[in-house]
Amino acid sequence: MRTLMVELGERSYPIYIGSGLLNDLGSYLQKHGITTKNSLLLVTDDNIAPLYLEKTLHTLQQSGYRVVTSIVNAGEKAKSLSVFENVMTAAIEGGLDRNSAVLALGGGVVGDLAGFVAASYMRGIRFVQIPTTILAHDSSVGGKVAVNHPLAKNMIGAFHQPVMVLYDVDTLQTLPMREVKAGYSEMIKHGLIWDEAFAEWCLNQAESLLALNREDLAYGLERGCAIKAAVVSEDERENGLRAILNLGHTIGHAIEAVGGYGEFLHGEAISIGMMGSALLAVKRGRDQSIYTRTKQLFGRFGLPTSLPKHLDTEALIHALLHDKKFKDNKIVFVLPVAIGKVDIVTDITLDEVREVIEQLKEEA
Repeated sequence: MRTLMVELGERSYPIYIGSGLLNDLGSYLQKHGITTKNSLLLVTDDNIAPLYLEKTLHTLQQSGYRVVTSIVNAGEKAKSLSVFENVMTAAIEGGLDRNSAVLALGGGVVGDLAGFVAASYMRGIRFVQIPTTILAHDSSVGGKVAVNHPLAKNMIGAFHQPVMVLYDVDTLQTLPMREVKAGYSEMIKHGLIWDEAFAEWCLNQAESLLALNREDLAYGLERGCAIKAAVVSEDERENGLRAILNLGHTIGHAIEAVGGYGEFLHGEAISIGMMGSALLAVKRGRDQSIYTRTKQLFGRFGLPTSLPKHLDTEALIHALLHDKKFKDNKIVFVLPVAIGKVDIVTDITLDEVREVIEQLKEEA
């Protein structure tokens, strides 16, 4: 088992990465002060429930816990205020109190939704991230929790750190290949923003990673989580450095919104978004190799590197207007300086973004 720490003073917490960890979930909860006196709300989705819900409930009940469950529809559309209300209803009807905890068993959507429930219920109770996707190695770390609004992604949310992240890599073996590929976009991102050698490792190990080789997968997750933890530990609430984690997300979130939160997986949308950031960087004078190497990386993992022509450019621009990073007719963008290093740029105009969107369509 690999253990990392997210260092946030009294809110510090561990990330456990290993095989078979779900079997010992009760022991980990006890270790972190969530006793059998505390009722639990377990949130999962209808993709994960048939695979792991019964096993997880059995483990918890064997350990003496009383568990209330809430199963939501899989996919980004579950991050809505109506679903949030349903999960809150389950918590209230289940009799959760201030000492209870919310467990998020699933991917990034379940983690964001369950975390926002935990942040809001009785003004904040404990929660535990139990990610079951590769993509969630990013979203399960850092305490950003939210639901979407039809006009913009993650506009309604909070910062609410988990008690721990329990990452059982065995759950990743059941992922559909499309989810596997999409998950690696965030892993690649961590290399692009922080560690050129890790980006190169991802490129070289692409075949092994796509085959879900346990050793390479565990290392990749550990390194990705370590980079995320280092950034979050320095800037918990995105007052500066943490913004670099948004590489590709500005255009990517617009793509998700225009696609109705269903046409594109998050990882697919941000891979296109990172291509857009690389294009913007080159247009602003950075070396062409940034674009070509980024495209090679995503291409090796079978991720999209261009924008489908049917997406309306002005609809994407309209979505950008509602982005949290849009201010004074300009957008805060994360742009690569080189592979493994980025800058936060505050003067990107909508016309520049419009030009990049059109060029991404031409690449299709």
